[in-house]
This record gives sequence, C-alpha cells and structure tokens, in this order.
Amino acid sequence: MKPYTRIFEQSCFNLNKDILQHFNALADQDFKDKTHLFNGRYENLYLPENKIPGLKHIIEVARKNAAEILAIEPNELLYGFWLNAMQPGDVTTAHTHDDSDELLSGVYYVKVAENSGDLIITAGGEKIQIKPREGEFVFFKPDVLHEVSRNESHESRLSIAFNFGRTEKN
Repeated sequence: MKPYTRIFEQSCFNLNKDILQHFNALADQDFKDKTHLFNGRYENLYLPENKIPGLKHIIEVARKNAAEILAIEPNELLYGFWLNAMQPGDVTTAHTHDDSDELLSGVYYVKVAENSGDLIITAGGEKIQIKPREGEFVFFKPDVLHEVSRNESHESRLSIAFNFGRTEKN
C-alpha cells in the first residue's frame, strides 16, 4: 500500500454544512468521552453516531472505502471514530494508531479553511504534507506517524477520524 490514499465523495461533501451546523449546536454533555488533552484541547471528541444527522452516512462511506483499500468485505470491518475540532492556533500532536487490531486509519474533512493545518505523515523516513480538502477522505496505515500542523487561519476546522479493524470470525 502506498503511504496514503485520497478519495473525494460528493455524497459526503453535500452533508458537510448540516454536519457542521449540528456539531456547533452540541453541548458538552452530548459527548460521551473526550481524550488526548494536549495544549489545553481535547484532540478526540467521541459521540454516538446518531447524534449528528448524516454522520452515519459518512461512516458507512468510510467503511466501504476502507474495505476496498484492504480488499475485504465492508461487513468484515469494525470501526471506531471521533471528531477533531481545531481552533485557530491548535495543532494535533504526532502519534500513531498502532494497536494490533487496527488495519487502516483515516480522516474525513468536514470544514477546512485556508491554512487551517495540513496532515503530515512520516513514511519511509520522509515527511509528506497533505493539504486537506472538504469532502475528502485520506486513508493511511495505522502505524504511520501523523500529525496536523498549526491552524493558522482565523476559523475553526472540523474533521472525523477513523480506525478500522477486522471482525472476529467464528
């Protein structure tokens, strides 16, 4: 597999405005968990997929694309997801998703202002800077070191991150 795969999905892009509107209307108690507190910001925001209309569709499209990349059936994939909201000045620290059960990681971009932070992956000793685009998924191996550069815009940025693993066969 190459270091990353980009996929634009019009059906997801068409949902972005509504997803952003519903996200902005959420209260703190709507999130079931928040993790990875760095620099005063929780990098991972978890909520039930039915909390935001359209979120389930994005998850299913992500699962379908992940299955195609991995050459397995979508129903063979388990997934986890979380939201990442970056305010001006925020960064997402370098990390990997290298639990033994994860096969693929990815991110979907809901709202991206100019200069709101690039995805940076380090693969084969090379840093690759990926400029995000609304309506686009980027998939990569979970053990690839990745981070997001500083949001230099005056606007917030919203993305949805994923990890995919294989279901247990009985």
